[in-house]
Amino acid sequence: MTRSNLIGGEMLNWSDLHPGDARPAAAGPAATALLAAALQPDDTVLIAGPHAADLIRAAAAQVTSVDLLLRSAPDAEELAELLTDAKGQVFCGSLDRFTLDAASDGTYDVIVALDGLERLVGPDTASFPWAEALDRLRERLRPGGRLLLGATNSFGFERLIQPDITAALPRDEDWGRAVEDRAPAGLKPLRSALNTSDLQTFAVFPSLVQADVAVSSVDGFAAVVAARAVAARNEGPVLMDPYRVVLDAAAAGLAFELAPAWYFVIGADAPAVLPAGVVPEGEGVLLEEHLLMALRCDDQAELRRVIPAYVAWLGTGGAGSPDNVIVDGTSYRLFGEPQGLDVVEHLARFARRALESGSRQPWPAAADAHALTARLAAMAGITVPEQEFTPNEVIRPRGSAEQLTTVARLADELAHASARAILFEGTVSGIRRSLPYRVGHAVLNPARVIRRRLKRVLRKVRR
Repeated sequence: MTRSNLIGGEMLNWSDLHPGDARPAAAGPAATALLAAALQPDDTVLIAGPHAADLIRAAAAQVTSVDLLLRSAPDAEELAELLTDAKGQVFCGSLDRFTLDAASDGTYDVIVALDGLERLVGPDTASFPWAEALDRLRERLRPGGRLLLGATNSFGFERLIQPDITAALPRDEDWGRAVEDRAPAGLKPLRSALNTSDLQTFAVFPSLVQADVAVSSVDGFAAVVAARAVAARNEGPVLMDPYRVVLDAAAAGLAFELAPAWYFVIGADAPAVLPAGVVPEGEGVLLEEHLLMALRCDDQAELRRVIPAYVAWLGTGGAGSPDNVIVDGTSYRLFGEPQGLDVVEHLARFARRALESGSRQPWPAAADAHALTARLAAMAGITVPEQEFTPNEVIRPRGSAEQLTTVARLADELAHASARAILFEGTVSGIRRSLPYRVGHAVLNPARVIRRRLKRVLRKVRR
């Protein structure tokens, strides 16, 4: 690969591949799978913007030639050294300086910009609207060419799950930009700006820089895979449980619009799921969701039917906790990798996840994981030994919202219990003041005194 050609607007002391105070380059299995599906051996490709070295290397191995357009001079030199055996050139500078005369051929079969368009210019470019940047890239496409574009959602699940406490802290890349330089906010404005009928859209999870999965529809088992990806990215304190937020949004038909990012594929055909095989096929529902719904509805009959059947499946060689098992009627199958746990450990995992989700429990006595596990195991005829309670066994709901909901529910239950206690105390007090009670007490009290005295006399005689 030809060493970097400076075209103007390059950043000499900046790296998007190894950022010190900025987000890294676009990467992930979904991005690699998209390139594998969209690129053909005789293609000439332009990769515009920061993309991980592994992604660029995979693309270079698939096609005839690859040109790179980067704003970072150190990144351009690094990638030129890394791809010495690949055919193509490295252009270093801003997209607004990348004229038709800059490249040897001028146009490409495929243009890849999975990182988006915002990082195609540096601080030397005062204003370069997003729509103009899109048009500039499209000028480079040959007739019938393909465009692979990424865009970050400015109001995705992250806004609901994790407050951006660094928003008010200036970062190295937060130089002044015009408002129109950003991508349109929202899925519909983005689709409208692309203005093409030959468009395939993917929801990307959990982000452009960590694209673990990209799906054309966020429902069914795809929603579970997306929820797992978002939850894995947000393991610290959160406003709401990431896993439950994604699943609830999918149930309401909103998960695609709230996805952290999107891929837009123009002129190419890609599979509905990237990478292939990450979303299970077939009918059914996740066993964990089925059991949680039964808990919320206090459907103990369903629990007593499903739990023994699930335990029986485990006894036949099944190796999955309820969050890793699909139930379809009376059949069970694994969703993901096998888990080396025994029956009680599988049920304990479900009990822990149920408490972390803040799900309602129909049994007041099952307020901790061990008690809930013991109750569920008893439905299958399994006795769980008692264990000493320690403070470490207290499980709190995952998100702050679920914690507040749990506190409100417990406060309501406590108020009802207190009201019942007051009512009972008033009833007992009324009985004690009634005439029949006082007559009976007056009649029985002498008999009790005589009985106690006779017992003392008999004990003295026996001695």
